Amino acid sequence: MQCCKKFGAFAVFFLAFASACWTQDLAPRAYIITPIHTNAVTVASSFLDGQLLFDGSIPITGAKAKAAVPVVSLFHSFRFFGRTANFAASLPYGVMHFRGTVADVERTADRSGLLDSSFRLSVNLKGGPAMDIRDYAKWRQKLIIGASIRVVPPTGQYDPTKLVNLGANRWSFKPEVGLSRRWGYWVLDTYAGVWFHTTNHDFFTGTNSQSQSPIFAFEGHLSYDVKPRLWASLDGNFWVGGTTTLNGVENPSTQQRNSRVGGTMSVPITQHQSFKFSYNYGAYIKYGGNFHNVSVGWQYSWRGRPN
Repeated sequence: MQCCKKFGAFAVFFLAFASACWTQDLAPRAYIITPIHTNAVTVASSFLDGQLLFDGSIPITGAKAKAAVPVVSLFHSFRFFGRTANFAASLPYGVMHFRGTVADVERTADRSGLLDSSFRLSVNLKGGPAMDIRDYAKWRQKLIIGASIRVVPPTGQYDPTKLVNLGANRWSFKPEVGLSRRWGYWVLDTYAGVWFHTTNHDFFTGTNSQSQSPIFAFEGHLSYDVKPRLWASLDGNFWVGGTTTLNGVENPSTQQRNSRVGGTMSVPITQHQSFKFSYNYGAYIKYGGNFHNVSVGWQYSWRGRPN
């Protein structure tokens, strides 16, 4: 029985890491519109290194994690009842190493494989009518209000006979509202959303049920245009909630109340290509992942067929 408790605690180690990766998103200019029929493919990789904090809720100390997470994303903008809309899909792959002391026993593990994919639909509600490239060239942004829904299906690697998995084996949904306001070269973005998760009924051996309460997420960015397509931003977020329940027993000490800050820079290379660099870290982490996160991405964009 004691051995089972140790393994169960170590499993929470990995679940906290997966949850942290989802809620730590920092995405400046997510609601700025583009001309209709704009397409983009992005290849990015994030490198995470840091601690996992459990606030004494489980007998794990010195928990650390390192991960490389390459992601391939596709983007397409289109007309939706006269408004600008876009759809994005992302497929991440994780290579991860974990280390921690569980009830005085040091344990390590390495995992690699597909993580859960992500799909996002965004629609402009104010300030961004659907425009072709000619109308867009004459348009000047003021206040933009948009709404989006992000869906994360259970497509990642998961085996109910194993304690450690890269997929969460549950559906997650995040409805969100975003505002973007431009003053000359400055752009202010703010978002507010809620993560909802279904229950994992096949948690370890398929005889356990694990659920998580909603996570309220808030995000803000202040960016500056150096010149067209060359910009930099200061980023920050805050999220609260996510209390876990195992077999109907809630653990209040697993509630998250965390914040991250960082910066992002986008650099154009050619008419169709650009690089994006970002760095962020935990400003305040009560429970979950406290990581330094460095991300590098390459994007190729076009309208219609690629040149």
